[in-house]
Order: sequence, then structure tokens, then C-alpha cells
Amino acid sequence: GVWPAPPIDVQYLVIAGGGGGGGVYSSGGYSGAGAGGAGGYRCNVSGGNSGGGDSAESAALVSLGTAHTLTVGAGGAAGQTLTDQPGGTGANSVFRTITSSGGGGGASPKNTSVGAGSGGSGGGGSYYNAAGGSGTVGQGYSGGFAFNQSQGSGGGGASAVGSAGARYLAGAGGNGVTSLITGSSVTRAGGGGGGVYNSDATAGSGGSGGGGTGGKLSTGTAGTANTGGGGGGAGDSTAGRTGGAGGSGVVILSIPEANTATFSGGVTQTSTTSGGQRIYTITAAGVSDTVTFA
Repeated sequence: GVWPAPPIDVQYLVIAGGGGGGGVYSSGGYSGAGAGGAGGYRCNVSGGNSGGGDSAESAALVSLGTAHTLTVGAGGAAGQTLTDQPGGTGANSVFRTITSSGGGGGASPKNTSVGAGSGGSGGGGSYYNAAGGSGTVGQGYSGGFAFNQSQGSGGGGASAVGSAGARYLAGAGGNGVTSLITGSSVTRAGGGGGGVYNSDATAGSGGSGGGGTGGKLSTGTAGTANTGGGGGGAGDSTAGRTGGAGGSGVVILSIPEANTATFSGGVTQTSTTSGGQRIYTITAAGVSDTVTFA
């Protein structure tokens, strides 16, 4: 008989969509909203790291000729102005049994009934003495604590907690994690920066790896697409402003160059080769697909 082909070692980077930044009330908030947390970051590349301070996950031996689940998560919605809406949670990214959780949305300063969202990394807090959302073990960190509603806190990143807002300074987003899976050093999954309302204050910077900048009397900046970066929080004093949307996630698969991958359709993917590996970068957020290796 014919023996089945042995499984291959698949290296993966699975990043979920980042959370959206919080919005500010439309009739004069005098407030800065919390920022969105980065999407969950999971990696099994030898010598690399996953999020939340974890080392790389174990090797994945994957069978040939079998269809495996694949989804890239979309970024969370921007928090709107009406009723101080918090940012939306990012969508999960999935490869086989590996699921990265979407980033938590940033809190809005006047909506005390809904705090910062938890997720892969947590959203930044807002209002008085409000905690940031929690991150997920092995994927990311928590969002920053808020001492008052004037300066929003930063969203958590894959490698660091979001910073707390301080007097005249909104919290910065936590930084992302750097990977060499594509053959180049790239940082992804940074948290968004918090927003501020006063003109002599400084908005929060986005974390390295696609985190959006917070708004200063303006809307928050969106997280960068295909990085899982969190959106920046809004900041304003007289008119409502929206937060920044979260950046979409990405799935990157690296297999021996002698092998190939076929996708069932729907996702957008590009392939390159580096160091004897064939590397597929999969985008097109929100589309469910399958991948089969040969």
C-alpha cells in the first residue's frame, strides 16, 4: 500500500483584531476616552514570543491533504459620540485549534455602566479610578488604569500594559511583540493611546506595532490594518468625537519551501520564500476560509 505523507511543521503567527477606542459625549464631555487594546498575539516560532510575556508555543505538526479552519479577525468598531459609547471588541483570529482573542474596547468617560473591555489585550480605562480591561494569558496585557476622566488611559499591548493617564498627559498604548516569521523584523499588536480634552495636554501615543494615537480635541486614530493594533481614544471639550477603530488582525503561516498551501477562497493572501521556508500572509478580515497543505 501507499504510506500517508508525514505531517509538516507549521510555524504560525495568529493575531486578532484590535479593540476600538472610546468616544466622547456629543454635548460637551470635557473628557478623554480610553484606547482600544491590541488583538491577542499567539506565536509558535522557535526563539520568538507570544503575547502576555509568554514564550513561543509548541511546534505544530499538521497533516497534509486535510482542510484546516482559518479566519482573520476584523478590528473593533470606533466608539461613537451618542451616550459616550465605548469602543467595540475586535474579532477573533483562528488557525486550526489556535484562537487569538479580539482586543478589548476603550472606555468612554461618562458611561460608567460600561467599563473598558477585556480581550486579547484590554482596553484603557476612563472616568474616575476606573481599571482597564484585562488581557488574556499568553496573548496580551491589560489596559491602563484611569485616575480621572480628563485623560484617557492607553490600551494594553502584546508585550506591555497600557499606561495610566496622568495630569495633562493621556496614557500611552502598550507596545507590541516583534517577530521574524517573514524573514524581516516586524512589530505588531500595539495598544492605542488615550485621548485628552484640554489644548495644553498631550494625547497618548500608540504602542509600537500599529496602535493608534489618542485624540487631542479630536477623534482617535485607527489602529493599523493587519497588525491587530488598538484604536486611539477620543478627546474633546465642546463637541462629540469618535474613537479610532481597531486595526484588523493577520495570520502568517510558514512551512517548508518544498510544500504548498491552498486556500478555499475568500481570504487575501500573499506568499514569499525566505530561509528555506514558504511564508503565507493572510489578510481579508472577517472572512472564514480553510487552508490545505500539500
